[in-house]
Amino acid sequence: MALSNNQKGKISLLLERKIEDKLRRYTRETSSMPFLTRLIQDSEKVAAYSFIHSIATTLGMSIYEDVSKIIAEENAQECFTKYDVGGVISREQKYIIDDIIRKLRNGEKKVNHDEEVKKVLSASAKDGKAQKEGRISDFYMLRKGIEHYFEIKTVKPNIDVFTKSKTKLLEWVARRRKPVRVFLAFPYNPYHPQPYERFTEQGVLEKGKEFLIGKEYWDFLGGEMTFEDLLELFDSVGKKFKEKIQQKIRQVAKEKMEGF
Repeated sequence: MALSNNQKGKISLLLERKIEDKLRRYTRETSSMPFLTRLIQDSEKVAAYSFIHSIATTLGMSIYEDVSKIIAEENAQECFTKYDVGGVISREQKYIIDDIIRKLRNGEKKVNHDEEVKKVLSASAKDGKAQKEGRISDFYMLRKGIEHYFEIKTVKPNIDVFTKSKTKLLEWVARRRKPVRVFLAFPYNPYHPQPYERFTEQGVLEKGKEFLIGKEYWDFLGGEMTFEDLLELFDSVGKKFKEKIQQKIRQVAKEKMEGF
């Protein structure tokens, strides 16, 4: 199953609105970059760098979550972005989770998601307390009666992100007190065509079961060939706005960058 015409239309419209809004609203927060402008000797390239960085930030903040919802909603019973997982966490549950993380980080055990979930669920939730931190899932869907919770992160996270995300995923299991599906997801693999290998991964997440990257993630949501369909949509919208984006970059270069 790939994307339906309805999904393609919604995703294209979402991308177009985001780009149109960026073109309309974008102004450089920092108008003077005297050293970089003189070093590069090309104000348009400096302006392009600034604009592209702004676009990338927009993508990282909301696009992937919104696209996930559009893809999942046709084959899920319900789905939401920025979903409050709710629930409480007990002292015993926190101890079990901390112990799992410690042993993974120290190399005392190999990652085994199913085994870890069983340990968390075996811990007593008695006297559990509400914990505000870590309760929001970037994307949630209920499919075939099973709850799925996702944290969607930048593809090259800092060294502590994998450990923090692992803790959050296990805490979501503890909060729900039943075997839900929990994932850290990256929208693409920056090392393609090589497999994702990064020193920060640290062996704390089991790929395929709680860690999905690029095509794995998108096809998990929408079925085979979803990732390829998405790339075609982004390419199509990019071609449609190519000249407008280039005009904006030239405008910013002329108004903000030259003469510094």
